[in-house]
Amino acid sequence: MPKIKVPRSSPSLDMTPMVDLAFLLVTFFMLTATMRTPEPVTVDTPSSIDAKEVPKNTMLITIDTLGRVFYNIENPTVRRIALENMAKRFEVKFTEEQLVKFSNMQSFGVSVKELPAYIDGDASKRKVMDAATKGIPIDTADQDKSELRFWIYNGRLEAKRFSDENPKLQLKPLRIAIKADNKSAYKKIDFVLDEFKRQEIFNFNLITNLEANPNEKKSK
Repeated sequence: MPKIKVPRSSPSLDMTPMVDLAFLLVTFFMLTATMRTPEPVTVDTPSSIDAKEVPKNTMLITIDTLGRVFYNIENPTVRRIALENMAKRFEVKFTEEQLVKFSNMQSFGVSVKELPAYIDGDASKRKVMDAATKGIPIDTADQDKSELRFWIYNGRLEAKRFSDENPKLQLKPLRIAIKADNKSAYKKIDFVLDEFKRQEIFNFNLITNLEANPNEKKSK
């Protein structure tokens, strides 16, 4: 008997569900992602061979090449409460909208009195203010006027309080880091270190650029 030939057909794969899933994922990330605010100043940090990463839950003190000081603390809740404390001390009023905006911002380097205008400004206005600012005020003669002192104090205080009130989050202790430009005058850095000593801060991180380890090159 003659063999029956089964008609050949090329296999097909319906890609519609996969395409739909891809679009759903893209839409989800677009709706849930938040835009990262650009840093107010560019800093060229010194090089090192230490590969340790900056720990989370960090307070960052940035010093640019002009010696201006900028401040940032990661936890949005802590940022907001710290600003509320600063507002009371320096008698500056902030609206609820400004408090919310500030809690999601990055580093800043203006005085408390300039902060309302800085928060309300768009990217171009903030850029102008960043260029013109003298940084967060530091007063070595009168500590009660040194805003950096109270930003550091309030940041540490509220970070500790937030951690104690939310034990389930298992937050690591607040770490403090300095990110100084390679060309920063040491005198400006020394001002910050003096403030650390006054507040009994003896452990902190230095932000550097990672470079190749010369010992590793020799061993290869």
